[in-house]
Amino acid sequence: MQLAPLPRPVFEPAVRLALQEDLGAAGDITSAAVVPAGHRSRLEFRARQAGCLAGVDVAALAFELIDPTIRMLSHVKDGERLEPGTLIATVEGSSHALLTAERTALNFMGHLSGVASVTRSIVDTISGTKAKLACTRKTTPGLRALEKYAVRAGGGINHRFALYDAILIKDNHIAIAGGVRAAIHSAKAAAGHMVKIEIEVDTLDQLREVLDEGVDAVLLDNMTSAQLAQAVALVDGRALTEASGGITPHTARAIAESGVDLLSVGWITHSAPTLDIGLDWQANG
Repeated sequence: MQLAPLPRPVFEPAVRLALQEDLGAAGDITSAAVVPAGHRSRLEFRARQAGCLAGVDVAALAFELIDPTIRMLSHVKDGERLEPGTLIATVEGSSHALLTAERTALNFMGHLSGVASVTRSIVDTISGTKAKLACTRKTTPGLRALEKYAVRAGGGINHRFALYDAILIKDNHIAIAGGVRAAIHSAKAAAGHMVKIEIEVDTLDQLREVLDEGVDAVLLDNMTSAQLAQAVALVDGRALTEASGGITPHTARAIAESGVDLLSVGWITHSAPTLDIGLDWQANG
């Protein structure tokens, strides 16, 4: 499936905020002091390690907001694989403006490519099963849209975007509502016809209770692969099955082979390491 670009109005506020944070009240005093007026340069983005790219448009916007005359030419698209040395993009324009925006551009591209890369690694691990990898709401505040986009770039899918677009009844909801049945009844009474309902269960007994009431999806929390296989057999296609809790690249394959529909993983957004990408000056720029 082709990766749809993220609309600029969705990520522009985050880029503006990042630039404002870096520039402060005085701007880039180093470049102002060191770079000759009118000097122009060409810089190259190159991968320094293998991974999956995300964030090209975000990086380009960082330069554009500093100087609209800067031109960035992409050689690799978001969602494509990178090898060490891969030329990702070239960017040309005022040397002062390029140096002012470079860290913001690299911060976004490196972080988003890191999210895409760890996502891709797990997607590759579970390839051949029916399971899909989904992210969660465990995202960096203010960067959720970008991080969820990066997950899609890595071949994953998005769970609910926020609290407003689906009902997910978790353990504390169940406790406060007075039990599984009470929570489901209240959710069904409140939900519109377009709103799906998912509920978290910790045991097979809870799952049986849920199936008697009927929901759209069940979140099978912290179950072993054997328990997940039993849960999938119990559900028997009556709801979407989602495995969650402590999933790692080492356990993902066995969990996927249990027959679940989804693996939801929070660390692919909140703890993904930055992908090492360089932005270097070219002497003939």
